[in-house]
Amino acid sequence: MTIQLPQLPYAEDALEPAISARTVSFHYGKHHAGYVQKTNELIAGQPYENASLEELILMSAPKPDSTMGILFDNAAQVWNHTFYWNSLTPADQPQSVPDSLRQLIDRDFGSVEALKAKLVRKGLTLFGSGWVWLVLENGGLRVVKTSNAGTPLTNPDQKPLLCIDVWEHAYYLDEQNRRADYLKQVTDNLLNWSFAAENLEKTEE
Repeated sequence: MTIQLPQLPYAEDALEPAISARTVSFHYGKHHAGYVQKTNELIAGQPYENASLEELILMSAPKPDSTMGILFDNAAQVWNHTFYWNSLTPADQPQSVPDSLRQLIDRDFGSVEALKAKLVRKGLTLFGSGWVWLVLENGGLRVVKTSNAGTPLTNPDQKPLLCIDVWEHAYYLDEQNRRADYLKQVTDNLLNWSFAAENLEKTEE
């Protein structure tokens, strides 16, 4: 099975002005595409070359100190980036929070604004590169962070609902070192709450 680069769910300029078309072009066309290419190179001719992306991630995750660790880094980054693009919505199509999700947010964070603030804080406390996630864990919503290629997929107790990329390549062309500005713009203007609600519904099936 060849791992494919999923098509962006919107045009490269759809996230402007928060995220420029130039950033999306490099981020998607170079970084995301590069992880796809490297993953396919690593699985070519291997017994697991027909495994799904999720299977590759789960089989390689427990072996970070072996060559399988390289496979995990690339396969997980393919999955994380695909999830990230879907966690965002075009700037001219702002998403309201569906009632089913809002009820849990109000219960676990107090308000949507409080959740947004926590996503920003969590992103600012992440040292180096990684991801910030809204997950469902043991029936409750949590904001968690993962370093490098880390993903909630490897935690059976966590179901990811949405995420924000906190690698520098996600924002440096636009904001340089102003990570806080990037996180604030994403949380205020670009989060795809419908996608999060859909993922929440899947956990109930």
